[in-house]
Amino acid sequence: MRPRIASLPPVALAGGALTVGIGGLYLVGLLLTGGEIETGTTVRGVDIGGLSREEAARKLERHLVADGPRELAVQVGDRRGAVDPRQAGLAFDIRETLDRATSTGADPVGVIGGLFRSGGAVEPVVRTDEDRARATLGKLAKTLDTRVRDGAVSFDDGRVEQVAPRTGYALDVDAAIGALRAPFLRGAGDSVTVLPARETAPKVTAEEVRRAVRGFARPAMSAPVTLTAGGERFTITPAVLGEYLSMRPDDTGRLTPGLDGKGLRAAPVVADALKNLPATPRNARLGLEGDRAVVTADARAGVEITDKALGKAVLPLLTRSGTARTGAVTARHTQPEITRENAARLGLTEKLSSFTVRFEPAAYRTTNVGRAVDLINGSLVMPDETWSFNRTVGERTEANGFVDGVMIYDDQYTKAPGGGVSAVATTVFNAMFFAGVKPVEYGAHSFYIERYPEGREATVAWGSLDLKFANDSGKALYIQAESTDTSLTVNFIGTKKYDEITSVKGPRTDVREPETKVSTDERCVPQTPLEGFDVTVERVFHDDGREVRREPFRTHYSPRDEITCD
Repeated sequence: MRPRIASLPPVALAGGALTVGIGGLYLVGLLLTGGEIETGTTVRGVDIGGLSREEAARKLERHLVADGPRELAVQVGDRRGAVDPRQAGLAFDIRETLDRATSTGADPVGVIGGLFRSGGAVEPVVRTDEDRARATLGKLAKTLDTRVRDGAVSFDDGRVEQVAPRTGYALDVDAAIGALRAPFLRGAGDSVTVLPARETAPKVTAEEVRRAVRGFARPAMSAPVTLTAGGERFTITPAVLGEYLSMRPDDTGRLTPGLDGKGLRAAPVVADALKNLPATPRNARLGLEGDRAVVTADARAGVEITDKALGKAVLPLLTRSGTARTGAVTARHTQPEITRENAARLGLTEKLSSFTVRFEPAAYRTTNVGRAVDLINGSLVMPDETWSFNRTVGERTEANGFVDGVMIYDDQYTKAPGGGVSAVATTVFNAMFFAGVKPVEYGAHSFYIERYPEGREATVAWGSLDLKFANDSGKALYIQAESTDTSLTVNFIGTKKYDEITSVKGPRTDVREPETKVSTDERCVPQTPLEGFDVTVERVFHDDGREVRREPFRTHYSPRDEITCD
């Protein structure tokens, strides 16, 4: 018996036929195309249809790369530049482009579709080396970035100068990398690509510059200003004013005017006008008529024009016009300590003491003694204050008005600046002694000098020995000093605390003989021999006709060796 064969349904037969048909078409497509690129396929106008991948790759290498842009024009803000695509790491990716051109691959639908259509234009794929692109754009930013600039107003030789504000642009390197792909792909070498950038607006705007010029700068430079200070009148031109004027922005960007008062105060036109003003007060000068104190010269207040006061007077005038550009500078007046009216109230009524030292004339001595006397004369010592010779006279230098002279150094005469000033110290010491005020610091010469009283003389040395006394008289004390080529006199004026003060000198003790020496020092000064000795002098205080106390002053003198200069 024959086996029965089942019949298939018509639909199944049709499906099988369809499967066989599609498979056949797929096989036919593969055989016909043979892996070639579809006919009519182009990349940027380069025909690669019908070529194998290898052939197409070589052709694209020759034509596509050669036809790419050599330079891309770019712009950051309002500045333009150029980017070399190769340096920026931009290139066509041939492999990816061919993948796109043959994107049907092994897809049966694509293969079969290739039997019934031809290829078309394929956009090339761009590859970017981001590290190279970032480095190239970083260099570009250095030339194309624009720093923000605020608007400004300045002054030059009486003219107003304006600076226009400018927006700042900083290239956004990371965002700019992607922005280069499109123009490179288009081959747009002649068009300009605006690269993304961070924008910074100026704080001082153009409108603010116009307002500052209109409201202050132009009026300020429109005419001179005239000032009165301490009785002096002077005019300042716009050219001079402009040197010290400025307009600076505040936190809101508003330009505000400023004036360099210190600089303007030093400008010749101002300094010359104010140089005759007494910057420091001058005390009334006192003298003696017999034993009574009298005013010999009136006091004078000090007049000071400060930098701040000058600026405060000038600035408001700069926006005015005509006669309104005239004003007064507020002066600071410093009152003197001694005036004709208050001298008696201070207790400066009579002579407390007077002492005179005489000496042989010498040019250096006249100069140095005269300079020290000028600095000491008129000293006012208030009750309980301490007066210092070194502080009052200052260092004995050429800059301070002193010259080289003969003085004692290291137990012998030598030449040094300020020689002869010890005569002034000795005179002040004796005036102090007989005025009865308290000695604080003093020292005698190392050996005795015959023109001075034994045990009642003093010397000074800058930085090591001073002459100081404290005013314990209970009233103010005034030192009057004057000198000639052969003498100097110092008077103490105040109110007497004691009727009389006298001096009692004891005998010389511990007498020592000098030696004979030869000196080769180029500053050597010959000196005659004199014995050394100790001596005590007592200061005796008298009141109501009787002695109330004594105060000893003990002095040790070294021998004065005989010096011969070789």
